[in-house]
Amino acid sequence: MANTASRRDPSMLQSSISAGTVVVASTGAGAFQQIMLDGRHVLHADEPVAAGGGDTGPGPYELLLMALGSCTSMTVRLYAAQKKWPLDQVVVRLSQERLHVRDCANCEDPGAMIHRIEKGIELIGSLDEAQRIRLLEIADRCPVHRTLTSKIEIRSTLVAASE
Repeated sequence: MANTASRRDPSMLQSSISAGTVVVASTGAGAFQQIMLDGRHVLHADEPVAAGGGDTGPGPYELLLMALGSCTSMTVRLYAAQKKWPLDQVVVRLSQERLHVRDCANCEDPGAMIHRIEKGIELIGSLDEAQRIRLLEIADRCPVHRTLTSKIEIRSTLVAASE
């Protein structure tokens, strides 16, 4: 049966979101532009012009890195504040790339590739070396880091469009 429902209005989508849920929808503006909603905030995602997008927002991998970086910074700041350590600012710089697994027997196999995220953490403040080392350990305990390094199961289902 064909789906003839019309395009969803972002404000209607925003008002329909329950706690702990996000909605992502194509906007129809450009090939890739998306609107991302969580019930309180509105963000946009897109691809760069070189990839056929309009560059109206970060791309999906940039958003993933931003989620990891912001969670890392928040976790480190919270821990330092609880310890009353003199941390003035956390700056997290991230990049990602896809690499061949070392010594792979069949490097042409897509399964022989891994995603590597490089996460550089700058701790600004009068911290001693032991505090810096401890905060680096804490950085890898942020919830997003733990999610990305755990076994993840994603289930995709079709949902009937409402008229």
